[in-house]
Amino acid sequence: MVGVALFSALLYHPRNFMEIKAILDQLGGLVLGAVPTMILFILLVMLYSVLVRRPLEKTLAERRSRTSGAVDQAKKAIAEAEAETAAYEAKLRAARAELAAARERRKHELQAERDRVLDAARTEAQGMVRTARAEIEASAAGARKQIEEAAVELSQQILRTLLPKQGSATEARS
Repeated sequence: MVGVALFSALLYHPRNFMEIKAILDQLGGLVLGAVPTMILFILLVMLYSVLVRRPLEKTLAERRSRTSGAVDQAKKAIAEAEAETAAYEAKLRAARAELAAARERRKHELQAERDRVLDAARTEAQGMVRTARAEIEASAAGARKQIEEAAVELSQQILRTLLPKQGSATEARS
């Protein structure tokens, strides 16, 4: 309340009224003088917006899109390279597995061939051993027969040799 009373006292006092009117006139002059400046400022802001800010924003947006586009392209290229690398590694693993399988198959084939050759050699050796045994047995049987025949002949010779003497001794005794 005190503030309102003070304001009304200042307002209605003739000397103060003149000072206030002078201040308001000065203030009106300042505002009136500032209107062209405000109009120029607003015009300058609009011209800045049209001539500088919009083209600058457009250029920055293009640059941002190009940069993000380049980054996206780089990411895409990296992803494609990684995919190709993965495919290459998969093919390499498959080739190595195929090579190992072929090597294993060849090893089994060689082992089977070796076993077949060894079996054939064993069979042939066993056949040769059987033939040799049969020949040895036949030769031994032939030798035994010859020995038996020779023994029989020899025993007959011995008997003949001994018996004729006994026959002559018996004749002499008689």
